[in-house]
Amino acid sequence: MIAIFKRELNACFDMPPGYVFIAVYDLFAGYFFFSFNLYGNSTDMRALFEMMFTVTLFLIPILTMRLMSEDRRAHTDQLLLMAPVSTTGIVMGKLLAALLVYLVAMAITLVQAFMLSCFAPVEWSVILGHFIGLFLLGAALIAVGLLISTLTENQIIAAIGGFCVGFFLILLDSLAGLIKNTVLAGFVTDLSFQTHYRNFTLGIFNLADVVFYLSMTALFVFLTVCAFEKRRIA
Repeated sequence: MIAIFKRELNACFDMPPGYVFIAVYDLFAGYFFFSFNLYGNSTDMRALFEMMFTVTLFLIPILTMRLMSEDRRAHTDQLLLMAPVSTTGIVMGKLLAALLVYLVAMAITLVQAFMLSCFAPVEWSVILGHFIGLFLLGAALIAVGLLISTLTENQIIAAIGGFCVGFFLILLDSLAGLIKNTVLAGFVTDLSFQTHYRNFTLGIFNLADVVFYLSMTALFVFLTVCAFEKRRIA
C-alpha cells in the first residue's frame, strides 16, 4: 500500500491535476477570505467555509478523475492487478494520496484563521468544526470519485460522474421533502451529506456525524475494491 501511495502521490504532482486542484482551491479560499474577512472586516469565517463546502463538491472530481481511469486508459492497471499487492492496498494507497493532496489544499484555511487570530479573537471551535467537517466530507467525496474512476477509462466521464453522485448525496435532504412517508423521508435525510455537515458548522462534534462520514467513505472504498477485484478475477 505504501508503494502505491508514493506512486500515486508522485503522479499527482508530475501531472497538472494535483497542482491545478491545490491552486484553484486556494484561489477560491483566498478570494472568499479577502471578501468576507479582510474587506468585510470580520473574524467570522463561517461564510468562507460555507462557500468552500460548495467549492469542494465541484473540485474533488477533478482530483479523483484520473485515480483509476488513467491506469485503465494506459493499461498500467494490468500491472497493478498482477502486483503482489492486495486490491484493498491498491485502493487505499490511491485514496490516501488523494486525501493528502486535499489536506494540503485545505491547510490554507488554518493559515487564514491564525492570521485573523493575530488581530482579534476567533471562534476556534467553529473553525475547527468546519475544518474537520470539510475534511470528512472530502474523504467521502474522494471515495465516491475513486469508485466512479474505477468504472471508466474516460477521465471526463469520471469527473462528471463523481460530481453527479456527490451532488445527489448532498441534496438528499432536499429530496426528502418530496417524500410523504415520514419514516422514509427521515431515512433519506439521514443519508444526506449536508445533514451531517450542519453540526460541524456550529462547532458541535457529534460522534454520529463523524461515524456517518467514515462509514460512507468505507462503503465506497469497499465498492471500489469489489469493482477492481472483479477485473482481477476476469
